[in-house]
Amino acid sequence: MRIAFVFPGQGAQKTGMGLDLYEHSENVKKLYEKADQILGFSLSEMCFRGSEEDLKQTINTQPAIYVMSVAISQLLKENGINPGITAGHSIGEYAALTTAGVISFEDGIKLVRERGRLMNEAGIKAPGTMAAIMGMKFEDVKRHCEEAAEAGIVEVANFNSPEQIVISGEIAGVEKAMEIMKANGAKRVVPLKVGAAFHSRLMKDAAETFAELIDKAEFKKPEIPVVSNSNARISMDPEELRSALKAQMLGSVLWVDSIKAMANHGTEIFIEAGPGKALCGMIKKTDVSLKTMNVETMETLEKVINELKN
Repeated sequence: MRIAFVFPGQGAQKTGMGLDLYEHSENVKKLYEKADQILGFSLSEMCFRGSEEDLKQTINTQPAIYVMSVAISQLLKENGINPGITAGHSIGEYAALTTAGVISFEDGIKLVRERGRLMNEAGIKAPGTMAAIMGMKFEDVKRHCEEAAEAGIVEVANFNSPEQIVISGEIAGVEKAMEIMKANGAKRVVPLKVGAAFHSRLMKDAAETFAELIDKAEFKKPEIPVVSNSNARISMDPEELRSALKAQMLGSVLWVDSIKAMANHGTEIFIEAGPGKALCGMIKKTDVSLKTMNVETMETLEKVINELKN
């Protein structure tokens, strides 16, 4: 378990993502072509040359991040770098499950596309938002959310690092919670540009519909352990991983606990596979002793290969 592959969540997307890898790897090209065929439209063109506006739509963002993350995981393995454990942040968990051999790429791309569609519809049906709270203890964030609940639903969504917690819920509830936290010593309170209240009870209808699709997908025994967002447990049980995935859309992303669980089991190096390096920052803030690396281009891939093989 010395090396972990970790995969980013929504918000990491950007125009041009994956193009460099596509142009330099025949296997990556085949993966994008397979995704385009399954989806029935050119996801690759949207990723490589599409507008930021199209790419940030949840229904497009999620498959875009998934395909690039799986592609990088495959490139790392092709170059002799194999993980002993894996995890992903929110949508990133699907790339983790594919990397571990739990779900196929074909099932994964179908699931994330439908997940994005259902979450987008949930956001239209029950408008919501999210905000990042910096420099406030979990207990205080939770308490202030409870205080703000009279204005509207607001819950803790992501435990990203000891320094950053994300809240989610109805617009009025989140805005009230932000006011309370600003007044009570939060270092920073940042509204997030999202289309819905992810990882909150506003996703209830979407989660129930999506759970039926997860039940229909084939979950195989993992080749390596996977850490799930919703419980931060290390698992080799496909049915436990299925249940955790069904709970994920409504539940909090326990990222800090996930990193601690992997570190406690001997993980020393975390390779973020996907666009950006937000997870590297979160991991360092959780435990400065852990080594982080990121791969999103051929240049960063070569850098990681050289560093780990020398």
